Amino acid sequence: MNQTQTRKLIYTAICISLGLLLPMVGKIPGANLGAILLPMHIPVLLAGFLCGVPYATFCGMILPILNYVLTGRPPIFPTGISMMLELGSYGCITAVLYPVTKGRVYISLIGAMLGGRIVMGIANTILWGMQGDTYGFSIFLTSAFVKALPGIAIQLIIIPIILYALKKAKLTDLNE
Repeated sequence: MNQTQTRKLIYTAICISLGLLLPMVGKIPGANLGAILLPMHIPVLLAGFLCGVPYATFCGMILPILNYVLTGRPPIFPTGISMMLELGSYGCITAVLYPVTKGRVYISLIGAMLGGRIVMGIANTILWGMQGDTYGFSIFLTSAFVKALPGIAIQLIIIPIILYALKKAKLTDLNE
């Protein structure tokens, strides 16, 4: 195993750890802050920038399962399965877009956010339909964009700052 693979494995482990710790902030009884602040999204998007497609996709897909096993949230069906697909898409799309856009962080972030939300919408339409419920376009817009707006803003602010700090400290080989 070379140094690059080792670094990617370590960053993946750190991102998975953050994905388990950050949602604890949103676990206030009576409040569903996780759906507003999107704490699992940040480490998965970071993994997309730092680790590449397989690692970031794995990070995104495993986090909802691990969080469920450790805390009972999110419920596996339909939310957990939908989140596995959404977060896995975030990691994968970010990892693909970042080199394609020649290191443009915001374009990669926004592209991944849109792509992941489309995957979530499709998954929820299918999964809700399996239990006899309807997941309409207005529900999609509300859950994916309106309710999630604070989390989206946090991601657009904090992720570029973290990436800049890691690059400045020479802890990543981004853009090299």
